[in-house]
Amino acid sequence: MEETTRPPEFVEALAKGLAIIECFDSGNPEMSLSEIARRTGLTPAAARRSLITLVELGYAGHANKRFFLRPKVMGLGSAFYFSARIDEMLLPELRNVVEDFGDASSVGTLDGEDVIYIAHYSVQRARRATAVVGARYPAHATSLGRVLLAGLSDDALCAYFHDLRPKALTGKTVTDKDKLRREVELARERNYATTVDQLDYGITAIAVPIRGSNGRTIAALNSSGYTGLVTPEQLVAERLPKLQAAASRIAHAIARYPMAESIIGS
Repeated sequence: MEETTRPPEFVEALAKGLAIIECFDSGNPEMSLSEIARRTGLTPAAARRSLITLVELGYAGHANKRFFLRPKVMGLGSAFYFSARIDEMLLPELRNVVEDFGDASSVGTLDGEDVIYIAHYSVQRARRATAVVGARYPAHATSLGRVLLAGLSDDALCAYFHDLRPKALTGKTVTDKDKLRREVELARERNYATTVDQLDYGITAIAVPIRGSNGRTIAALNSSGYTGLVTPEQLVAERLPKLQAAASRIAHAIARYPMAESIIGS
């Protein structure tokens, strides 16, 4: 995506601290100073200053020359969870979808080239890519992401594909940009997207847009099952109507709270 001009009030030190928090994940739960600097693109000196601040504030810990996040970080996510009324507006619909079809259901929003999961409910226990709240995955490899990309303006979508360097997450992941563009355009035409084994083996999913008061796509809702037990055609025939109805109810619930639309879909 094109980098926007930063306002003069932009606080570089804050941005660096947030970048450090975001660089920890399941594959990197603890890291040395040099590893953190490399993952964030910061100089070791800048990374060290931010880390010392985070440790002092209780957001990070330090032992044996390794840094790690502390539970206090979860408060940052909780602030969003409650301000966006996730438990009130989204989770009831996700539970209904799962009660009807089993498997799992999620809501996600777009952040750059990734989709971020902001709500999730599941009865699945398989070991595979996890759609926990806060997880982020490449938009091109998920049904949620393709629906969200379909909701972009033509200019924003062109910018996305201009910068995109798609990675293969499975042997079936579509990485050809022309093919991906056609998939997104198809999702825009149909108002839904389906994927099979794109993010991880064993995941077949369908997603629909959640639109704001002005018709703009602000989030997406999906339902997923096990590849081999369900097909995209079955998902369309059996789940699409109820998924669209759930997305409509979510949109109406969001509309009742003026700030919720901005919080979720900004």
